[in-house]
Amino acid sequence: MEQKGLLLKGIGGFYYVEAEDGNIYECKARGIFRKKKMSPYAGDRVRISVEEDGTGAIEEIEPRKNDLIRPPVANIDQLIIVVSVKDPSPSTLVIDKTIAAAENKGIEPVLVVSKTDLEDAAPLLEIYRKAGIPSFAISTVTGEGIEEVRALLKGKISAFTGNSGVGKSSLLNCVDERFSLETGEISQKLGRGRHTTRQVELYPLPGGGYVADTPGFSSIELDRYELVRKEELPHCFREFEPYLDSCRFTSCSHTCEKGCAVLEAVREGKIAPSRHESYVTMYQEVKDIKEWQLKEKSV
Repeated sequence: MEQKGLLLKGIGGFYYVEAEDGNIYECKARGIFRKKKMSPYAGDRVRISVEEDGTGAIEEIEPRKNDLIRPPVANIDQLIIVVSVKDPSPSTLVIDKTIAAAENKGIEPVLVVSKTDLEDAAPLLEIYRKAGIPSFAISTVTGEGIEEVRALLKGKISAFTGNSGVGKSSLLNCVDERFSLETGEISQKLGRGRHTTRQVELYPLPGGGYVADTPGFSSIELDRYELVRKEELPHCFREFEPYLDSCRFTSCSHTCEKGCAVLEAVREGKIAPSRHESYVTMYQEVKDIKEWQLKEKSV
């Protein structure tokens, strides 16, 4: 019997697929994927064959709309970037690098600013809303913004990223109070305990949609493994788009040139200075990197 399904987790050579019939099947991958040097990822849409004993095999991986290398996850709809207004204080450069990596992969970036019971999030929200990035203020203490985030997750595959201390776990527990229980139950069903290595795992949400549990996933991982080429970098700042074809020189790097429409937009207050500063920093980091070095980063 063949079915299509969503790969929830892969670990120790076993893959757990939620099939069309609602069941979760433990599958092995066919050898052809090794020959193609392709590993199934959590988030993959797959076709499986199911044996009478309930075990299965992955026969085909459907084309991915995107994937990340570290952590290995595919077909993410949105990347929820969680930062706190303080304790720890946010870094606009780190936020902008994470947004650019998501944009470059065709993943919708969403900014969630936590701990708004401690300090006003308005200055940070203004920067990113002006840039066209969906941005939300939340507090797990007062409950502000939790309903908006809950609605945001429905029907989508979402990954959360943010450095330690910003409140990712608290946010998820507020989004659905059963989340801890759900993850525990599903982990047991998916065989955690039988295999010890921690990998990416998709957790179904009761309202529809999935959250990718990405152990150790932080903006540092994206910065290290998902570098953006200098030619693609301007397109990863969506508020630059209206100005990119209006510069005096076609080879404009949008960092310091005369007649640069992006710089003019910064001067006119149409682009936040911090966003352009991040762009210049990122451009300087990648402008001399060769193609072979980029490939090394992706290994």
